[in-house]
Amino acid sequence: MRSITLIVIHCSAVKPDQTSSVAQIDSWHRQRGFHLGVGYHYVIRRDGTIEPGRPEWMIGAHCVNHNAHSIGICYEGGLDIRGQPADTRTEAQKAAMRKLLEELHGRYPKAVILGHHDLNPQKDCPCIKNVAHEYADLQPK
Repeated sequence: MRSITLIVIHCSAVKPDQTSSVAQIDSWHRQRGFHLGVGYHYVIRRDGTIEPGRPEWMIGAHCVNHNAHSIGICYEGGLDIRGQPADTRTEAQKAAMRKLLEELHGRYPKAVILGHHDLNPQKDCPCIKNVAHEYADLQPK
């Protein structure tokens, strides 16, 4: 079993009129050379549906140098209508993300929750100002 020390939040970097399901992201990642397809463990759609990606036991492909010990969660969105980075999470996505993070925290209580940009400052992803602060109550004690 993998030792999970991080839960990394991502966005799919699509505009409000675009979609990004696990199937679509799987196709995009395969086109980029990810031979195992979708690199995230979960994708949260705008309606709050949580789609499973890679199984948790499998190493993800979502954050260079951190995949072996992390779970990757991606929410559909992250760009405004002009294509600029923005926190575009719907209320349904926020509720679903909180529920998923609570479940993951129960399984991995020592895992720190943060955004992709916290590990790679060159990235805007997940376009949420302060992931660690937003989920401070779920951080390791």
